[in-house]
Amino acid sequence: MTNLIEYEDANPEVRAVYDDIRAARQTEYINNFWKALANHPPTLRRTWESLKEIMAGPGEIDPLMRELIYIAVSVTNNCEYCIASHTAAAKNKGMTDTMFGELMAIVGAANMTNRFANGYKIPVDEIFKQQ
Repeated sequence: MTNLIEYEDANPEVRAVYDDIRAARQTEYINNFWKALANHPPTLRRTWESLKEIMAGPGEIDPLMRELIYIAVSVTNNCEYCIASHTAAAKNKGMTDTMFGELMAIVGAANMTNRFANGYKIPVDEIFKQQ
């Protein structure tokens, strides 16, 4: 199991990232994902900066939709941790149980049809290439 770096045991570089996470999320809680990445401070910093910009920065995709996309990819990649953490985040942003059910139906359908398209090696229609 990975060593989880607690705030009180962290070096100044890790503490600075933890402080930024707390400020950005308006919470004192640092989850295990960040505590695990803290074993390599450059990866922690780089990953936090990237995710902070992608998930909370400006853009046309609203925060709930971003979480739904993250859940869908995490389900497809079978990442239990990311499914749990982003489902919690999506619920905090307004996702209902019905929305989650619809999302899982879409994920299941997309995975099924993706496999058909890949298995049958279906050529892409010219009209789709022009989009």
